[in-house]
Amino acid sequence: MFKKILIANRGEIACRVIKTARKLGIQTVAVYSEADKDALHVELADEAVLLGPAPSRESYLVADKIIAAAKRTGAQAIHPGYGFLSENEDFARRVEEEGLVFIGPKHYSIAAMGDKIASKKLAREAGVNTIPGWNDAIESPERAVEIAREIGYPVMIKASAGGGGKGLRVAYNDKEAHEGFASCRNEARNSFGDDRVFIEKFVEEPRHIEIQVLGDSHGNVVYLWERECSIQRRHQKVIEEAPSPFISEATRKAMGEQAVALAKAVKYQSAGTVEFVVGKDQSFYFLEMNTRLQVEHPVTECITGLDLVELMIRVAAGEQLPFGQGDIRRHGWAMECRINAEDPFRNFLPSTGRLVRYLPPTTTMEAAQPVPEAGGVRVDTGVYEGGEIPMYYDSMIAKLIVHGRDRAEAIAKMREALNGFVIRGVASNIPFQAALLAHPDFQAGRFNTGFIAQHYPRGFSTHNVTHEDPLFPVALAAAAHRKYRDRAMGISGQMPGHEARMAIDYVVVVKGEQGQHAHHPVRVAGNGGGAITVNIGDRCYEIDKDWRFGGVRASGRCNGRPFTAQIERHGVWLQVMHNGVRIDAQVLSPRGAELFKLMPYKAPPDTSKFLLSPMPGLLTQVQVQVGQAVQAGERLAVIEAMKMENILTAARDGVVAEILAAPGESLSVDQPILRFE
Repeated sequence: MFKKILIANRGEIACRVIKTARKLGIQTVAVYSEADKDALHVELADEAVLLGPAPSRESYLVADKIIAAAKRTGAQAIHPGYGFLSENEDFARRVEEEGLVFIGPKHYSIAAMGDKIASKKLAREAGVNTIPGWNDAIESPERAVEIAREIGYPVMIKASAGGGGKGLRVAYNDKEAHEGFASCRNEARNSFGDDRVFIEKFVEEPRHIEIQVLGDSHGNVVYLWERECSIQRRHQKVIEEAPSPFISEATRKAMGEQAVALAKAVKYQSAGTVEFVVGKDQSFYFLEMNTRLQVEHPVTECITGLDLVELMIRVAAGEQLPFGQGDIRRHGWAMECRINAEDPFRNFLPSTGRLVRYLPPTTTMEAAQPVPEAGGVRVDTGVYEGGEIPMYYDSMIAKLIVHGRDRAEAIAKMREALNGFVIRGVASNIPFQAALLAHPDFQAGRFNTGFIAQHYPRGFSTHNVTHEDPLFPVALAAAAHRKYRDRAMGISGQMPGHEARMAIDYVVVVKGEQGQHAHHPVRVAGNGGGAITVNIGDRCYEIDKDWRFGGVRASGRCNGRPFTAQIERHGVWLQVMHNGVRIDAQVLSPRGAELFKLMPYKAPPDTSKFLLSPMPGLLTQVQVQVGQAVQAGERLAVIEAMKMENILTAARDGVVAEILAAPGESLSVDQPILRFE
C-alpha cells in the first residue's frame, strides 16, 4: 500500500479522496492554484503545493507541474479525481513513465474509450448493444443529410471528442441536419481541437442510465448496479439516484453483463462507468464509457456499502478485488442533488462570491463509510463558511446525498435536507431542486432526459415553485413574530404604562410583485409550553419549533409532523423558506395593515436602456460599436465565468449609444456594459 499520494484536483473530490486516504493511513499532498490558496482541500491535506495562477490551463491542467510536485513531495501515486486530467491518456502514460502510479485505468483503456467513434466500434465487437448510426467521420453537411435520411429522423449529431453537452445537436429534418453538422464541427474544433463528427439514431423518450464497473489487475471485473441520471438540464446531470425506478431486473442484469464485457475488452482496471441510453421499451444502447470516478458515485456507495475511492486505491496498489459479482448486494435507495452556485431565477447564470453563511444539513452518513440498510444524509463538499466561490472553476458547492429504505423515503429525506441547507452570499439552485422533487411525475418515476425542457420550456421562475400548503410559510412567519414579542415582553427596565403587550390578532402581509401584497388575518396564541397556535381562516397550525434569534434554520413539529425551514429577519421583513418556496412577510396589527395598504408603491428604476451584466465574470468580448443599430437576438457581449462562455444578446431592436465596460474588465452583477439610445 502507498504511504503518500498526490491528488491532482481541487474542491469536493479532492476532499473526498483525502477522507479515504486518511482512513487507510495514507498521507496526502494537495495541489492548488493561487485562487485556491485558502481552499478546504489545501487545509485538509498533509502537504500542499502551489501550481500557478488561477486559470486551470496554467495550474490544474499542467501535467509537468503536477508530476514535479509528486516527485518533490515523495508521493508514490496520483489520484486525478474527475475533470481536469482524469481522462487524459497522455497524462496517465506520463505518470507511469515517471515511475509513479496512476490511480485510475491504464492509459490504453483511456485511449480506447476516449474516442467516441472508436469506442462504439469496440463496443460492437464486444457484443454490446450500439445505436444504429454512421460511426465514421463525416466530411460534409450534404453527406450528413444523406446519412440522416438513411438512418431515419430524428438523428443525433455528435462530435467524436465531445463531452459535457458540447458538440451535440438533434436534427428532425434535412435543414436541421445540414445546419447542425456545421455547428457541431465548428464547436468541436474550437473546444477540443478535433472536428470529427458522427451521426446516430436519436432514441425517443430516452433515459440516461449508467452502470458502475470495477476491475483489477488480475482480470476480475464486476458491476455495482446502475444509476439513474435522466434528470438533466442542457445535458448536465441535476439529480441522480440508485437504483433506477424504471428498468426491470432482467434489463438491469443484461446491462451490467454488457458493461463488464466492454470493460474486459479494454483490460479495464479501476472504477469506471458505462453509460447507456434506454428507450421507453427498455431497449438499451451503449453511449460512452467514462474512464474515471463519476461525480454521482456516492449513490452507488450508499446502496452497496462499498467505498469506491478505497477500491480504486487498492486496485492501483495491485490488490485483487475482495469480492465477486455474487457477493454484491443492493440496500435501499439513494439520491443525490448537485448544489450549484447558480441562480435558477436568472436562467441559471453562475453566481460567484463569498459564502457569507454556509450551514449544511446535519449529516448522519460520512463519506468513505459503509451505510446501513436505511442510512441518512451525507454532504460531500470542498467549501466552508466565509470561503470564496471563484469564477475560474465549475459551480458546484456541494453534493447532497440521502439514503432511505425505498424511493419515497429517499425523496422525503432529500426534501427535508434541502430545507435545512443554508447558503447565503451566493445564489444556489436549491429552489429548483425542491421544485423537481415535488413534481408529481418525478415522484411517480415518470421522466426521461427531456423532463426539464418539457416542464420548464421558458426557464424557471418563482411561479414554478408551489407549496402543497401555501399557508404554512405564513403560519411560520406569525409564529416567529410571536417569538419576537415574547422576548420583547421579557426585557427589563420598561417604562410603566408603556410595557410591551401581547396581542392575539395580527395580519401577515406577504410581499407581492409591483406592490400587490397579500394580506392574511391570523390569530396567534401560546399554550405556555413553548408551542404556538396559529389560526388562519379555518386552518389551525400547532407549531413547536427550535429556532434561535439570529439563527436561520428552524426545525420542529407542526400538527405533530416534523419540519425543517429557514427563517431570517431583514429589517422589518421576515424571510421564510420551505420546500423551495420563499415568502417575505411583515406581521402587523390589523390597524397597521390598514395603513400599510395606503403606502405608495415605489417602482424600481427603469434599466431597459442598459445591457447589464447578469453575473460576476470576465468581460471577454464587446461585439458592437457606438452608433451601431442592433436587432433583437443579436450578440452584444461575451462574459466568461465558471469555465463557461455566456453570450449576451439584445432583448429588442435599438442603437448603441455608449459602451461602459471594456474587454478584460471584471464585472459585478448588474454592472452596466452598454447603453442604448
